[in-house]
Amino acid sequence: MLKNPEKTKNEIVQWIRDYFAANGPTCDAVIGISGGKDSSITAALLAEALGKDRVIGVMMPNGVQSDISDSQEIVDLLGIKNVTVNIKDGFDGLSSAINSALAESDTVSVDTLSRDSIINMPPRLRMSTLYAIAQALPNGGRVANTCNRSEDFIGYSTKFGDAAGDFSPLSNLLVHEVIQIGEVLGVPERLTRKTPSDGLSGMSDEDKIGFTYATLDHYVLTGECEDEEIRKKIDRMHRLNLHKLQLMPSFALAEGEQEAN
Repeated sequence: MLKNPEKTKNEIVQWIRDYFAANGPTCDAVIGISGGKDSSITAALLAEALGKDRVIGVMMPNGVQSDISDSQEIVDLLGIKNVTVNIKDGFDGLSSAINSALAESDTVSVDTLSRDSIINMPPRLRMSTLYAIAQALPNGGRVANTCNRSEDFIGYSTKFGDAAGDFSPLSNLLVHEVIQIGEVLGVPERLTRKTPSDGLSGMSDEDKIGFTYATLDHYVLTGECEDEEIRKKIDRMHRLNLHKLQLMPSFALAEGEQEAN
């Protein structure tokens, strides 16, 4: 648990202000609003740090989103600007184009998108949407990443989807610590305590990963896990998904191999 969540909240707010002072003094913050705790709490931090007029919340259902009223609730509560972009046409069009191309290809060994491809495409389309809106703004925009430390530790995010962004206020906070920040900010408990779900697979996050965030947070903090199989699963997920947190590897020329013309 955070010793002083009020102090941590204030430090995050100042960190956001410092980031924008150095990387876009007049830019707006653009954030995808899912209605879950991470985006709701990040939006509240942005509103406090920059003022509600410099925060744009973007709701991006893929067709019908059953809990989109939660997204609307937080943007209304914060009084931030907002827009809804339904990505269904883009998702359907791209999926159809890829499936058609694969089916017609004589050289590629698959003829249709996999289930994982279909699950991860919407987050990538959403990130494209956020950056398109950010670049369209008169003063430019910076896209907020809403991932937390617990999700990052096991790689529970989509690379170049929700794992992307320009700055990340919550990435060093575990799930229970994020909730503490939300309580200090006055975010409604039904949003901070809402059962987390990716909104794509039809399962809760904890059902999908096979253990609770409480178990994960305890292991990250202490290295302790009573269930050996769960410990092995957490370690495996962490190891396999480290690439999502690292800079893209690049080939380095040996010293002296380049010379001026």
